[in-house]
Amino acid sequence: MKNNSLATALVILGMTLLTACSGSQKVAASLPEVVRDAQVITIQEQTAPDTFTAVGTVRALRTAPLAAQVMGNITAVNVHEGDAVRPGQVLVAIDDVQAKANVDQAQAALSAAEHELTAAEAELSLAQSTSKRMQTLYDKKSLSAQEYDEIRSRVQSAQARRDTAVAGKARAAAALENARTVLDFTRVKAPFAGTVTERRVDPGALAAPGLPLVAVEGGGQFRLEASVDERELKYVHLGEKINVTLDAFDGQPLSGRVAELVPAGDPASRTFTVKVDLPADKRIRSGMFGRASFSRGERKIVLLPSSAITDRGQLQSVYVVGENKIAASRYVTLGAAQANSREVLSGVSAGEVVIANPEGRDLAGKKIEVR
Repeated sequence: MKNNSLATALVILGMTLLTACSGSQKVAASLPEVVRDAQVITIQEQTAPDTFTAVGTVRALRTAPLAAQVMGNITAVNVHEGDAVRPGQVLVAIDDVQAKANVDQAQAALSAAEHELTAAEAELSLAQSTSKRMQTLYDKKSLSAQEYDEIRSRVQSAQARRDTAVAGKARAAAALENARTVLDFTRVKAPFAGTVTERRVDPGALAAPGLPLVAVEGGGQFRLEASVDERELKYVHLGEKINVTLDAFDGQPLSGRVAELVPAGDPASRTFTVKVDLPADKRIRSGMFGRASFSRGERKIVLLPSSAITDRGQLQSVYVVGENKIAASRYVTLGAAQANSREVLSGVSAGEVVIANPEGRDLAGKKIEVR
């Protein structure tokens, strides 16, 4: 009996000690780890320029796609892509045998018309002189009325012949000018100084009216033609100086000027074309991709140092310290980078406290002792 009582007492004592130890372990486990070497910052709103970007393509200020105006075999193409040309330089030659024959024929017709006019004028001069002499005789009653009327009729006939000859000469001169124009069309010339950007034909090909032959761009003057959303159009002003970046220049900014705003927009995309003059730069080429930055004014933003941001695969997060000094991981949406900082679009707000440099440590759930 005494042995049973003693055994029961030992069991109760053991259970009591076990419960006490378990409770102390739970208390110890519930206390968070304390981190004393973490630096924290309080988020504050800042004022920054508010801009938007419009993308576009670089175009030459002057572009001339040159096409044939007459039909004929191409006898020579004197340029290649990249060649510099001067105004009036012959770029493409078209067979001109028939055109030259037409010029010669028109020249002969003009010469004949000039001879006819000379003869008509001589006849008119003779008729007028005769009429003056007959007028004197008629006044003295030495010439009958019928004879005098015949002389006057000759003068009128000579005047008509002279007028017909003048008209014939004008027609012949116009035909000659037209023939010379057609002959000139067999020589496709550069309209201005620039660079050949496209060559579409080779000697031996058949040229036809409207068939593109070569394209020439005026050198040294380029524009960025950017598409601006209709909601942003109110921020675009003619003559405004803006920054332009070209991908070919590794983001190096260029100073541009808004030169033209096309009044009609694209009904499909609801965008308007804005043309921005670019500075003279030999590196610029038509077809380059570029971005134009336009200002909306200023806006409030939240910036965090890049060291405060932790990459978690495709996501980014920061450690936010609550009022109880416990750190919690929170995902954020980032905007543009600015020096050693990143703009935060969502996830945290002004007034909250974050750890400035977690240094890759997992601080979630730990108590932060602020320095």
